[in-house]
Amino acid sequence: MRLGLSGHDRRPDDPILAIRRFGLQFSNPVGLAAGFDKNAEVPEAALRLGFGLTEFGTVTPRPQPGNPKPRIFRLPAQQAVINRLGFNNEGLDVAARRAEALQKRGDGIIGGNIGKNKDSTDAVADYVTGAARLSPLVDYLTVNVSSPNTPGLRALQGRAALTELLSAVQAARRAPVPILVKIAPDLTEDDLEDIIRAVIDTQVAGIIISNTTIERPAGLPPVLASEAGGLSGVPLFAPSTEMLRRAYRLAGDTIPLVGVGGIANADDAYAKIRAGASLVQLYTALVYQGPGLVRRIKAGLAARLRADGFARLEDAIGVDSR
Repeated sequence: MRLGLSGHDRRPDDPILAIRRFGLQFSNPVGLAAGFDKNAEVPEAALRLGFGLTEFGTVTPRPQPGNPKPRIFRLPAQQAVINRLGFNNEGLDVAARRAEALQKRGDGIIGGNIGKNKDSTDAVADYVTGAARLSPLVDYLTVNVSSPNTPGLRALQGRAALTELLSAVQAARRAPVPILVKIAPDLTEDDLEDIIRAVIDTQVAGIIISNTTIERPAGLPPVLASEAGGLSGVPLFAPSTEMLRRAYRLAGDTIPLVGVGGIANADDAYAKIRAGASLVQLYTALVYQGPGLVRRIKAGLAARLRADGFARLEDAIGVDSR
């Protein structure tokens, strides 16, 4: 599930796409989601493709190989992927050294996504370690508590556990970068309300909605639908966007939201924004459409905003969820 990041989009972003969130200025709202660049190898290359933000990780304190192979399954007819990678990465020290070596990257925003080791007995300590090490090196940090491929991880989304975790991460930062939390699409209304309360209580900067799903919608090839792991790509669009819409209706404009899941074109990105997202991220669609997708989404998004009479991206956020 790797592809080369070659190319350079030298055209300046359309000013209608600019937005400020979490105290950061984004020249456009289209980001590369965590999972592609697990070890902070290519953040600058991602930004050169035209992304407004890129997020490396998930990084764990100690290196780990991830789950046994095979662990990635493509579903081309559905433009989807099932993965059970299990936070395979080279560890915090390697990612931090690469982040330290990053050069000035212009308008682009670089985030770091942190998680726990599979065999860890103290999840909070793992996140604290990641936050302390990476906070001086990135523009924002994401706390990943929603991957379905690390046992016990999603239990950290409960209100008490999440409040404890986010409070500890906030306190562990060695630089005042914004903290976001990435959640699952497979949540009840009560679960979502608890997460929003925890975010408000801990003054976390925002929520990323969502990670992959453990659900298997109709129409998937049965032999692949039975594989364990998280489903991403086009089938994730509807449930993740509905979760985004619910979160926006609960939180309004008090908590900035990042929409992720199933974005394959400008219409999808625009729908996420109209549902309540200030920023969007994608990954799986790049596997099938290549890096030129970034430019196409930005151009289409700007055109749709103008066609609907919006003078700026900000004005379209949440209009379908109010």
